[in-house]
Amino acid sequence: MDKKEEYTHVTHTFLPVYNKESRVLVLGSFPSVKSREQNFYYGHPQNRFWKVTASLAGVPVPQTIEEKKGFLLENGIAVWDVIASCDIIGSSDSSIKNVVVNDFRQVLEHSSIHTIYANGAKAYDLYCKYARERTGREIVKLPSTSPANAAWSLDRLCDAWRPVIKNRG
Repeated sequence: MDKKEEYTHVTHTFLPVYNKESRVLVLGSFPSVKSREQNFYYGHPQNRFWKVTASLAGVPVPQTIEEKKGFLLENGIAVWDVIASCDIIGSSDSSIKNVVVNDFRQVLEHSSIHTIYANGAKAYDLYCKYARERTGREIVKLPSTSPANAAWSLDRLCDAWRPVIKNRG
């Protein structure tokens, strides 16, 4: 008999990456199972976040968590997720319920962020529903770098994500 996947209450366990020079904030919805296992953002090997951003910055794809943090900070990119905790089945964004949103004040008040980007429609929708009124900041929706977004080629993603690197200065 197949075991039906069940909801698990999960809390985001790793900190946002940013510093006072961060110019753009990229928000995901909530870390995937692979990212939670690695304790860092975009940990699924098929997620194209690192390939896209490194390509646009003209640098090799960072491999270790320390390299990834350095890359983000050197390029003025802050990353975090909209959700602090939720009930979720595996990595399924569509299953998310009982959302507790992150408090973005510390990141926004202690950085130079001028633009917030959503990595995908779910992050965009969650931010608009739970955080936009609190932050008073708009968000720009980008196509997801998730492997679930197979309709978007790497080249198309790079074209859509170009403002993240262009606007970093």
